[in-house]
Amino acid sequence: MRRYSFLAVLLLAAAPMASRAGAQTAPESMRKAPPIHVNVRLVNVFVNVTNAYGAPVSGLTMNDFALSEDGQAQKIAYFEQQTNVPLSMVLAIDTSGSTRKDLPLEKDTARVFVRSMLRPVDRLDLMDFNSSVREVVPFTANVRWIEEGLDHLDVGPATALYEAIYLASQNLAKHHGRKVLVVISDGGNNGESSVDYPQALEAARRAQVMVYSIIDLPILADAGRDEDGEHAMITLSQETGGQYFYADAGDLREAFAKVSEALRTQYLLGYYPSSGDGEQPPGGSDYRTISVKLTHPAKVNGPYHVTNRTGYYPDSTQ
Repeated sequence: MRRYSFLAVLLLAAAPMASRAGAQTAPESMRKAPPIHVNVRLVNVFVNVTNAYGAPVSGLTMNDFALSEDGQAQKIAYFEQQTNVPLSMVLAIDTSGSTRKDLPLEKDTARVFVRSMLRPVDRLDLMDFNSSVREVVPFTANVRWIEEGLDHLDVGPATALYEAIYLASQNLAKHHGRKVLVVISDGGNNGESSVDYPQALEAARRAQVMVYSIIDLPILADAGRDEDGEHAMITLSQETGGQYFYADAGDLREAFAKVSEALRTQYLLGYYPSSGDGEQPPGGSDYRTISVKLTHPAKVNGPYHVTNRTGYYPDSTQ
């Protein structure tokens, strides 16, 4: 503060001296020069790359990626392998009647996942949902509190899946860094919730949440499966840059392991939109689409599969 004040005094003192010295007036063209607008909005895109066997692909460089927004190629300004950006995560567990028999195993597996995944810089929020949605443990890095919360999950008859996604996204919207929702459910959505699928998807998109769906089914060939609900969970994951996994007969160990592996092997790409002039894309929508492709899609064990969020809202926090 002292340095700035001293400089201001010098400038004020110099102004009349310059006037007395007969300083010339700036040319008209210089005085009316148009203002320069600088776009400082960095858009971050977290990317997973897997090979034909579903295993993460590591060791890629910035030159291996091509990125575009609304079909227009963008220059990648920032690149990071296996990003260590802090993680804000909601673990939402379906405790309705259709999944209740698997609840003890879900709790045990969730404990292992939390212990292996959570770092001191990360925060996790535990929620359960059945006929209603409840925050069991607010965001914390305290593993003991989360484990205690897992021991006190409520149960109920119905499944407010979309409401859980909506409320979890709202909670995550307040945070920065990587925002992840891990939701465990059989895909059913019933009850009296007023939240529908489009609202849940928009909430996740606006909060820039990556949805990782663990679809818990007793038997994959069961005729009573809610295939529409499963498809909704899959699409939510694909649209938000997350992934989906099936849990065979309630065994979530492999699914949780894959979520952990995916979050540990993410690439981070950042760019400044070259069309960041405030104009909306054709059609009047304020949603900007993002496409990430590989310049060498089959280096070793191709074809590779790229997962990232499909777009963003410009008025959302990046």
